[in-house]
Amino acid sequence: MKDITEYTETSSEYELYTHLAEKIVKREISTFADLTEYLAPIIRDKRVHPVVMKIFDLIKALNWGFFRDITKDSHSKIWRELVVPDQRFPEAGRLKETISISSLYVGMLDIHGYTKFCQDSRNNVSRLHVLDKAINNEISRISAQCHAVSRRERGDEIVLAAASATDAITAVLAIIDYFAKTNIVNDPVISTQRSTEANILPEFKISAGITGGSGNIPLIITEKGDLMGFLLNTAARLQARANELSPRESRVMITKQVHINFIKENSVNKSTLFKNNTVYFLDTGQIEFKGVMLPTCEAVFRPEERYKEQFAEDLGRLLLSIKESLWEQKIYLDLMDLIKKAAAVMPPFKMGGRIIVSNIEVVNNDSIIQLSVLAVKTYLQDEDYSGAVGMLHSFSDLMEEIPRFDRLILDYTRNITQKYDMILDSYNRSVDRQIDEKAGSIFSGNYLKTYMAAKNAIGIYEKLRSIAKKSPQITMKKTLWYNLIKMNKEKMGLTLYSGKK
Repeated sequence: MKDITEYTETSSEYELYTHLAEKIVKREISTFADLTEYLAPIIRDKRVHPVVMKIFDLIKALNWGFFRDITKDSHSKIWRELVVPDQRFPEAGRLKETISISSLYVGMLDIHGYTKFCQDSRNNVSRLHVLDKAINNEISRISAQCHAVSRRERGDEIVLAAASATDAITAVLAIIDYFAKTNIVNDPVISTQRSTEANILPEFKISAGITGGSGNIPLIITEKGDLMGFLLNTAARLQARANELSPRESRVMITKQVHINFIKENSVNKSTLFKNNTVYFLDTGQIEFKGVMLPTCEAVFRPEERYKEQFAEDLGRLLLSIKESLWEQKIYLDLMDLIKKAAAVMPPFKMGGRIIVSNIEVVNNDSIIQLSVLAVKTYLQDEDYSGAVGMLHSFSDLMEEIPRFDRLILDYTRNITQKYDMILDSYNRSVDRQIDEKAGSIFSGNYLKTYMAAKNAIGIYEKLRSIAKKSPQITMKKTLWYNLIKMNKEKMGLTLYSGKK
């Protein structure tokens, strides 16, 4: 058969299928609309209908890219959102090319340790094949059980799409279960157990980002069925943020909209995650991505990290103070309250052999709490702003070394420290001028002689200056500090940034 006009009552289904398949391979037919238009002269023949559906499967396989495996039965939710059904063949249809709907969610996942595994397995290629099959087949199966679609991208990256926030979060956690050999989701309908062959693979950690649920952010589906657009890029940035905060453990970052929609969905039909209280959503503030501010949350699912619930209120107060730009006092005090609360509720830790401040030599939960109290006194009562900012640097150094101290708190501490550092030099110069002017009344006898001589010995000089800064002779320190903050208010806006600058 060279043309559809040659089709007769004696033509076989195989002959028709072969003819249409050749048309598709030659790109003369690429959509279901092209197919029905070409078959218009014979479309009423019922013998044609089974061939049409088989050809539709071929069109999907060759042209629907990321969504090539979805069917109306296997992915009913996604099908309703992404496919324009054909009136004559409701099981078939056209894939939308641009989607701006609120019921679409995109996740990006990255496998920690993938590169090292590949390097370690270079002399055992069969292990690489096992991992490849696991990602391409078993992860796709798990995603489908969660009413989602997933596809491997660029080696260790997995892109996921779902039609609800609940499905997206469930699918991501189920994939984490598979790779880490855990049972977080704990849903009998979703099987995350590895195949016998895949049991040889080590445990992997996953960082993931999920976005969507907002109708004003489009997702583009290319002619080849690939995904592109801001929604996909945002998921990638959230995944990168999750990886920054937890380079060694699994972590899931989502937009606030995903959290809001998850709560709405489960107010009607309660999912297994909701009923089992599997996930706690910690408000983590805003991050900036290409000029767009994204309110974010962390989906806390590991039982050993549920202590974060207990400092959520303290974190919320700090975020509100940052939003309202309360740099004069509130931001510093709220940060200390957050650090103190985190140290009080997190798992016990102990480090020795290092003197940080004062006479504290052993760093543990209690000593961090003591340092927080001391920092508040330094800032609030002593009005020693230089010393208080110095303590922020000490806290940053400490938290980086303390096992499992939440990286988000460290991130905010570093960024807040940088903002205070911006005005510290100006503040110190102003105070130093007062010290020089009033050195005669601040110091007496040998102290004054030592002070004057110490200008040539910087170590002693700085120590004496530290003493002098606390002297009641140095006036209006608070006024000076607050005025400098007000003068630099525009420069002190704090936004965590994700992505290339």
